Amino acid sequence: MSAVYTPLMTMDLSERKIYMEEQGDLVLSELLKDIGDPTNELHDKIVFRLFVELLAHQMWTEQQLKKLATSLPTSEYLFASIGATGDDTVFRRSFSALWLAHILQYDRQFGLLTEQEAVQVMEAASSYIAKERDVRGFIDGKGWAHSMAHGADLAVAIVTHHHFQQKFAPVILQSVKAAFWKGTVYIDDEEERFAQIIEQLLAINFPEEVLIEWVEQVFDKLDAHLNEIGYTPAFFHARTNTMRFMRTLYFTAKFSNKAKQLQGVTSIFISKWAKL
Repeated sequence: MSAVYTPLMTMDLSERKIYMEEQGDLVLSELLKDIGDPTNELHDKIVFRLFVELLAHQMWTEQQLKKLATSLPTSEYLFASIGATGDDTVFRRSFSALWLAHILQYDRQFGLLTEQEAVQVMEAASSYIAKERDVRGFIDGKGWAHSMAHGADLAVAIVTHHHFQQKFAPVILQSVKAAFWKGTVYIDDEEERFAQIIEQLLAINFPEEVLIEWVEQVFDKLDAHLNEIGYTPAFFHARTNTMRFMRTLYFTAKFSNKAKQLQGVTSIFISKWAKL
């Protein structure tokens, strides 16, 4: 643990403010070094929480946050060793996604980024879910990686941002569809985080017919795999992920009393695929 940011853990707010005015750049540099540390106590309970606490109390400067916003969705952080599986690089990518989600939420409230800057950041980050291959949730001895959940949180932050552009939606939607086919069954409530993306698209009046078409495409992919290849483990994993997500989406829309047509279509597909 860095001796630079360790003192912040025991300081009160006034002491933190003075310390950050003097050492903020160095603190940020040291936190970024540990953003992907595989030790749960460090990457989650110390580094991430300290970053968020300092953000909540507005102790990062505008310059520091702008630098973060533009540097996180790059090959050094969000896409570091992208495509790798089973190693510790997933922590760097996943927690970069979570940090960036919080920065975009902060920007939505305080208007930190220009429209051009925000669009560039969101455009770069919108493909993360599609590109991530290490989809482990909790890793014994190392804690939460949870890349798909953090990727979904980032997607929600993009969708709810005031500079969100509809051109990002197809990228995000196709990323979610691809997430069902990453060779595993999600067991850590990832489907609930994915469903929040659709919920927020509905909240900004994204065309319901586009979401209906997307739901049809998700099930079409199951159909195509079954007809061309058959009952493989990949098919059953994807079917389980799809069905859990669609049930969550259905009840999310139903309880919020939104998207009646989407509810109906989703319900029909759930009934069809409930039995093989």
